[in-house]
Amino acid sequence: MDRREDYPAPILDLDRASHAAMSRLTQGLSPSSFALAWMDWLLHLAIAPGKQFLLADKARRKVGRLLRASMMPASQAGPCIEPLPGDQRFRDPAWQQWPYNLIHQNFLLTQQWWHNATTGVRGVTRHHEDVVSFAARQWLDMWSPSNFLATNPEALQATLREGGMNLLRGALYAADDLMRAFNEDQAHEALPFVPGRDVALTPGKVVMRNDLVELIQYAPATAKVRPEPVLIVPSWIMKYYILDLSPRQSLVRYLVEQGHTVFILSWRNPGAADRDLGMDDYLRLGPMAALDAVSALLPRRRVHAVGYCLGGTLMAIAAAAMARDGDARLATLSLLAAQTDFEEPGDLGLFVDESQITYLEDMMWAQGFLDGRQMGGSFTFLNARDLLWSRMVREYLLGQRPPPFDLMSWNADVTRMPCRMHAEYLRSLYLNNELARGSYKVDGRPVALGDLSVPIFAVGTERDHVSPWRSVHKIHLLADAEVSFALTNGGHNAGILSEPGHEGRRYRLHTRAADGRYRDPDAWLQMAEQHEGSWWTAWQGWLASHSGPMVAPPARDASRRGYPVLGDAPGTYVAG
Repeated sequence: MDRREDYPAPILDLDRASHAAMSRLTQGLSPSSFALAWMDWLLHLAIAPGKQFLLADKARRKVGRLLRASMMPASQAGPCIEPLPGDQRFRDPAWQQWPYNLIHQNFLLTQQWWHNATTGVRGVTRHHEDVVSFAARQWLDMWSPSNFLATNPEALQATLREGGMNLLRGALYAADDLMRAFNEDQAHEALPFVPGRDVALTPGKVVMRNDLVELIQYAPATAKVRPEPVLIVPSWIMKYYILDLSPRQSLVRYLVEQGHTVFILSWRNPGAADRDLGMDDYLRLGPMAALDAVSALLPRRRVHAVGYCLGGTLMAIAAAAMARDGDARLATLSLLAAQTDFEEPGDLGLFVDESQITYLEDMMWAQGFLDGRQMGGSFTFLNARDLLWSRMVREYLLGQRPPPFDLMSWNADVTRMPCRMHAEYLRSLYLNNELARGSYKVDGRPVALGDLSVPIFAVGTERDHVSPWRSVHKIHLLADAEVSFALTNGGHNAGILSEPGHEGRRYRLHTRAADGRYRDPDAWLQMAEQHEGSWWTAWQGWLASHSGPMVAPPARDASRRGYPVLGDAPGTYVAG
């Protein structure tokens, strides 16, 4: 129970100010939350002699395996332990030579032992076990032998080969990164791909603007179009043009070229003055206002609603509210890497408990919003091995900095989140899972995804750290409608940006009828047919199958209905 109403305002502000000041040292992570997790694990381990015996025995056997490997010639000895799937740090042949073979295998054995130590301790709550196991893994990754020149044979060979020039380049890269970290304005100005010049190039017009979004309508690229427009709602924690990057990678351009009339929301980047904007405001000024505009521009036409990431969650909420109220403007609903059930949110769940959310609320209270760089730091922390340490090895030790590309530039174009909205979203969705439980309220009344009757197309990605595909798959449990579910390779962003012709792309797809039986993720994997290529083509075919025959392109000016053209795409909010 939230008892903050019992606090006198000056006392509450004192606590908030203390937490906000502390958060600068802890990078927004609650020390109380982590301390509770470690104490839960440590106290239960201390009174578990059986677990202690097992760990001691595992340590003895791992030392024995390493000693036996050390006594054999490197050319004959096979590895006594293999890296986990996806761990590419020790794949270079140089790591198989003595003594580096023993160094990296000792690290992997230690990593495995700590996983055994931090999991399976009876009595520890699941959340605390996940936190401790994750923290131990992050700590060990920091001390990986691949991170240090003296124990990294690849870096040593590069240093000898180049006479140390790789280290000089790495030092310059590190200095450049440090300067950018301390000069946020310079970092933004230095973005190599600028919307409207290098990316976000699909021709279109801004046809609606309010205090939170601009609505862009794209110009037709075909003589005739499908009558049902496509409305895309991207996440508000990202700039919309991830879906309209370079022309080759643009999902928007692809849909337009396939004969669809496409609209997309561009969220305004909020500041401190917007601290009191809440989830209701985002719903009302975002997808609902956009639907009103689309309905004015294209009267009596149903809409293919599409949501990406949190935009998909918000669009699902809007669709459920519309179904509850008898609003039949939607033709279909597509959810791209979007969760509707947050019981198993993956590694992001590590940062969701009462202590952590309270701490985060107090940090946002001081500045009025959560800065995108703070959010980006959390995402990097989730996959620090690949996004932080491996990058530092490649750039600072090997002196190899890849040329800038559009997705990297977009990733640096960060956004902010208002204090109230972010707190409500974390509490109502992540902490309390209200949408899946049927207790999330819109206009004071609960909405239920079970009310949805429009066909649904949902997409999950295999290596998603933000919206794990098994969590996205739960739409099968929540909605009684027809569900077509696609699972594509790649991560949260790269898996969605899967244009036709992209080498190595594949996906699985299966459609469950509205009256079909539920199949859990493992059973779904067994029965879903695998296809080579991009899931875009399958989705576009699905949209076309739920659309009417081709018609003349619609107008893009509805001045008489209150929606005049306000300017060219990509609009003004994208630069905020």
